[in-house]
Amino acid sequence: MEERVSISISEGVADVRLVRADKMNALDQAMFEALVAATDRLAKDKSVRAVVLSGDGRAFCAGLDMGRFAAMKEKGGNGIPGGETRDLTKRTHGQANFPQQAVWGWRQLPVPVIAAVHGVAFGGGFQLSLGADMRFLAPDARMSIMEIKWGLVPDMAGTPILASLVRDDILRDLTYTGRIFSAQEAMTYGLATRICDDPRATALEVAREIAGKSPDAIRAAKRLLNNLSVDPGPALLAESVEQQKLIGSANQTEAVRANLEKRAPKFAD
Repeated sequence: MEERVSISISEGVADVRLVRADKMNALDQAMFEALVAATDRLAKDKSVRAVVLSGDGRAFCAGLDMGRFAAMKEKGGNGIPGGETRDLTKRTHGQANFPQQAVWGWRQLPVPVIAAVHGVAFGGGFQLSLGADMRFLAPDARMSIMEIKWGLVPDMAGTPILASLVRDDILRDLTYTGRIFSAQEAMTYGLATRICDDPRATALEVAREIAGKSPDAIRAAKRLLNNLSVDPGPALLAESVEQQKLIGSANQTEAVRANLEKRAPKFAD
């Protein structure tokens, strides 16, 4: 896990860092496994009272690793190196599948999580930030629901969380176009909690403040706030069903090939 995600805990605050800086913390299989392992570990640690999630290097998380798209181009399937395929509709972690748990696991933690976002948070990286209770963004941070670029839909628990944050027409605009939006736009849309010159430092400061409150009350508050949302189960399953139909289809493969070959796609009707 340490090759992808590092965890240090001090005075009740878990400082969680994505540490694949040379790849802008892109999501390969090892990163997915490390993220799920991190939430499993933190959920069992009673000393943790707040969590800060951030990325090392130039970005929070650039999204799915390009090697996985290259695998899609050549072999179809879900882009896991070696040609492995996975039934996305299989629930492996309660209401979630394994990729969804890399995001949903942060929402399930019994303590508050703050995502400190700098650089880019694209596609799966954007969805990862949604798993947090709050998102602190650098002024020049950029975000995108970028799955449409690759002929896909958001399928890492993004849709049930987004539905509680963003106005319906804005969500459709961002999902259909995949356009990149700024930190200032994210604040307007309801996707940013704060814009900070140093989001990680500010997040750690706020996390320490939270850690100084009664842990029983904080955990109770998170349970109450999580229960305000509608049952996410149907939405999580729907993500998986739609994505599974798209992955490896002719038009999805064409989207990947066109992007990798830097040409306009030629989609079938």
